[in-house]
Amino acid sequence: MLFPALLALSSVVGSKECPHHCLCYEHSDLVDCRARGFLQVPHGTWLLDLGGNLMMEVRSRAFAGLWSLRVLVLSDSGIQLLQPEAFYSLSFLEKLDMSRNKLPRLPPDFSHSLSSVRELRLDHNTLEWLEVSSLEHLESLEKLDLSHNHITFLQPGAFRGLSRLRHLYLHANQLGAVRHGSMSMLPVLEALQLGPNNITHIDTEALAPLHSLTLLGLEGNQLQYLKFKTFLSLHTAGTHLQLAGNPWNCDCDLHRVFSKLLSVRHLHVDDYHNVTCHKPLQLAGASLVWVDSQLCMAETATVLVITVTVLVTVLAAVVMAEHTRKKNQHGKSWDAESQSQER
Repeated sequence: MLFPALLALSSVVGSKECPHHCLCYEHSDLVDCRARGFLQVPHGTWLLDLGGNLMMEVRSRAFAGLWSLRVLVLSDSGIQLLQPEAFYSLSFLEKLDMSRNKLPRLPPDFSHSLSSVRELRLDHNTLEWLEVSSLEHLESLEKLDLSHNHITFLQPGAFRGLSRLRHLYLHANQLGAVRHGSMSMLPVLEALQLGPNNITHIDTEALAPLHSLTLLGLEGNQLQYLKFKTFLSLHTAGTHLQLAGNPWNCDCDLHRVFSKLLSVRHLHVDDYHNVTCHKPLQLAGASLVWVDSQLCMAETATVLVITVTVLVTVLAAVVMAEHTRKKNQHGKSWDAESQSQER
């Protein structure tokens, strides 16, 4: 859990005031505001848990004046809309949980007042895309959870400005590819979770900017092939790869790629023994580790057959040429002899 899920701390309890509908404690500065039927934001708190309410939307400047607010939980609140300047005045907020709502998009100014946020949860919403401007002011962000949404595409520079981001969770979305530029400007990113999605392709230079990456999760996608150069561009001290659960087309090329990956010192395929073949049909379900040494045998045999065929053809051509040459020489000799006898 990224955020405390139990209590909200109020700055007004010291004067024995209690936000309407909240549960306050006589000998404590703790206030419980969970699932109290709030339709709008109560004021006066600096650690606020409003999870489980029915807010539907967060209105413009809903938190105006709450300069000391550090933790805000708005999970499971049915939120479908964030008005412009929804988080106005929350310049010192460090943790924001908006998980399990119904947000289809983030407004362009979503991050404008959230420069101090270190942990942001937007998982289990209905986000379909990210506007470049929505996240760019989250300059202190270290953890971003966008899992379990409907994101199909990441624009180049989608995470620009997130220079301190260390953990990025994008699993359980609908991403079809990892494009060049979509992971740029993330110099300290350590963990990138991209599985399961619908990824069929990774651009050769897409991962190159991730110099600090230690974990790359690509399990449960739609990858059939890999390019070794894609991972060779990862200039890290050590990166663990998770590649199981993809419909691999087990051929000689795939065997070569995995062999090279396993030979690179700073790359580690953690689930290699769980990588299974989907194609060809006769290898479906077989573990790559058991069949990889045999994958190039057919290709080698084909190459040998072609080589032998070429050699036989060349040899036959040489024999025929020699036979023709001798025949021509014999004909010339016969003509010369005939001319000599006529004289």
